[in-house]
Amino acid sequence: MPLTKPAMVGQASVLQEVEALKDSTLAEKVVDGTTEGEGKIQDRGQWASKAEFLLAVAGQIIGLGNVWRFPYLCYKNGGGVFFVPYLLFLVLCGIPLFLLETALGQYTSLGGVSAWRSICPLFGGLGYASQVMILHGCVYYIIILAWALFYLGCSFQSKLPWAHCNNTWNTETCAVFEGENISGLPLNATSPVMEFWEREVLNLSDGVGELGSVHWRLALCLLAVWVVCYFCVWKGVKSTGKVVYLTATFPYAMLLVLLVRGVTLPGAVDGIIYYLKPNHTRLSDPQVWMDAGTQIFFSYGICLGSLTALGSYNKFNNDCYRDTLLLCLLNSGTSFLAGFAIFAVLGFMAQEQSVHISEIAQSGPGLAFIAFPRAVSMMPLPQLWAVSFFLMIIMLGLDTQFVSLEALMTSLTDLYPAVIRRGQRRELLLLLVCGICFLVGLVMVTPGGFYVFQIYDHFSCSGASLLLLSIFQSVAIGWVYGPDRFSNNIKSMIGYLPPSTFKLCWRYLTPAVCTGTFVFSLVSWSPLKLGKGVVAPAWATALGWLLVLSSVSLLPLWTIYALMNTHGTFIQVDQTNKPCFFSSFYSVYVYCVIQWSNHPRPGKTLVCTGVCFMGVQSLICFA
Repeated sequence: MPLTKPAMVGQASVLQEVEALKDSTLAEKVVDGTTEGEGKIQDRGQWASKAEFLLAVAGQIIGLGNVWRFPYLCYKNGGGVFFVPYLLFLVLCGIPLFLLETALGQYTSLGGVSAWRSICPLFGGLGYASQVMILHGCVYYIIILAWALFYLGCSFQSKLPWAHCNNTWNTETCAVFEGENISGLPLNATSPVMEFWEREVLNLSDGVGELGSVHWRLALCLLAVWVVCYFCVWKGVKSTGKVVYLTATFPYAMLLVLLVRGVTLPGAVDGIIYYLKPNHTRLSDPQVWMDAGTQIFFSYGICLGSLTALGSYNKFNNDCYRDTLLLCLLNSGTSFLAGFAIFAVLGFMAQEQSVHISEIAQSGPGLAFIAFPRAVSMMPLPQLWAVSFFLMIIMLGLDTQFVSLEALMTSLTDLYPAVIRRGQRRELLLLLVCGICFLVGLVMVTPGGFYVFQIYDHFSCSGASLLLLSIFQSVAIGWVYGPDRFSNNIKSMIGYLPPSTFKLCWRYLTPAVCTGTFVFSLVSWSPLKLGKGVVAPAWATALGWLLVLSSVSLLPLWTIYALMNTHGTFIQVDQTNKPCFFSSFYSVYVYCVIQWSNHPRPGKTLVCTGVCFMGVQSLICFA
């Protein structure tokens, strides 16, 4: 197989590799025959201030996952016990990978795809896989904003529709719970907020196979949100950096107000106790650890390429290490604070219905659309609070959505700057991306669309996909590129070396923890359970795994492509004459072929010897 020495061992200066990559892409302006009349190539741009970068990253990582996903996972995984694996993953995986991606973008000044291709060419598939995951996320994540916009429109009515049972969609079992006065209510009584969510907003069907027709009002809400996202991104960081001043700060004011109101409700103490009191038996469930890991990756935007893209617009000497610690502390603190607000309201609702808190709001992602609407309906001037709350939800998700779009466009423009960064081509390409994502998302605004949403949420941007990408990122930096070398790159930017614990994490701890969690989850895998207790059918599960393969399969495909299209011999020796990593696989292959010919029916000895031989070769390479 052909391989060049620089491609395998990466001994040339990374900055020289980056400049060469930029020059090669800019050279396309000669090939594609563009003329001066079409306009000059536009500048890539930078953040106007450090505040824009911090707010943009905060807006990306602090989103609906903090208010909706994190409290839901706590509720699902036994309350406060969820903090044990969460904090473990944060220290061993979240912070090290956050710094890795941010520093990578700042050092190379390139988006996710080009950055990985410049420092570790054989791992360029990491960049492509992350962009596919961003596309999946753009399709389903924005559906939550459409729901919030639907609620926002209903909040202007003289009486909130989820606060009473006099609507056309309400059933005979609908009942308004008035504190402890529950005598005379039917045993199967349902609250008006639950019926509004399931019967009016979702029009929920009985199974994923019953999609039904498009909910046209939700479709209009989805279109409106996509239009807003488009105009937030269409001018690049110039527009994105200004919008985040509003979208990243307003939610905090509203969250604080709702928290104060929530803890004053009767039953709130019971909910908070359920939130904090750990159930240690849940630690033996692999799904708890899987959810903790994926929550870290999803909430922090890790392995999605967005951190690399945002960091690429920084000045070279920006202190990315200090920014990492600040942003990680802010993100986890927000999740913890939002959990108090959510569980205070859940405790109140449980007391109203005289049931255990575990029986409240079992509709998964609908938690924020059940608990908080009930809370605002109990406040004075409920319409005012409802409008403010759903504006907060929209802004929380909006900046996450358009920053993800910005990361995708950054990767595309860095790959083909002479083609895209000219005239109005970037705006037209962005319009095409938004249009396609909108059309695919229409499937999720049907009666069965909520089940499709859950399949996307479970498979496309969480679980196996994020864990696999995190493993390969750690291997690329910790074993191929070198943790010492990467730490020196960071030092060249910020003036000092990051703590040596980061090198330990990149090389050993992060890939070990992620690999263990991934294998543990596969061994104890069980079918996905959807809303209303519906178990995902086999074809829906197969569709979910296809979503996983659509991104992670790009890792080996890119490696094969690079091996086949790079000149040189397969076995390469670097400047110190140490065999490269891939020669170990080749050596094992030759060894096994020879042994197979001598022993037609090889036993465990052959396999174990081959694996040990590969391990020795790899250690020689990495030493």
